[in-house]
Amino acid sequence: MSTDTRLAKTEAQPLARRDEQRRLTPPCDVYENDAEVLVVADLPGATRENLLISFERGELSLSARRELPPEQGSVVRAEFRDATFERRFAVPNGIDAAKISAELKDGVLRLHLPKSDAVKPRQIPVLAG
Repeated sequence: MSTDTRLAKTEAQPLARRDEQRRLTPPCDVYENDAEVLVVADLPGATRENLLISFERGELSLSARRELPPEQGSVVRAEFRDATFERRFAVPNGIDAAKISAELKDGVLRLHLPKSDAVKPRQIPVLAG
């Protein structure tokens, strides 16, 4: 019996089946400045083709799938497997929905939610009189 097999059999938790798909809530950070709200989400293994982002009625939804290549040999322990990521956020009023943009790089999603001009702080010029 190999060391890996012994380790897997002594683990307190039951082993996951490779064909099971986990639903995960990705960790996210949300930042706000005068120009935008920025959402940064960790989506390891997700690709642009398997990512869906929508904004409707003040709610931002994101979902993604991570699909791994077929296994190489018999599985002794399966902790890193196919997964579905899902997260929803209530978005504050004043976001310009037409200008929302997203970028995915190295498993990190950055969602830019620009504020509309109506809610951005603005400087009031003072005229000399």
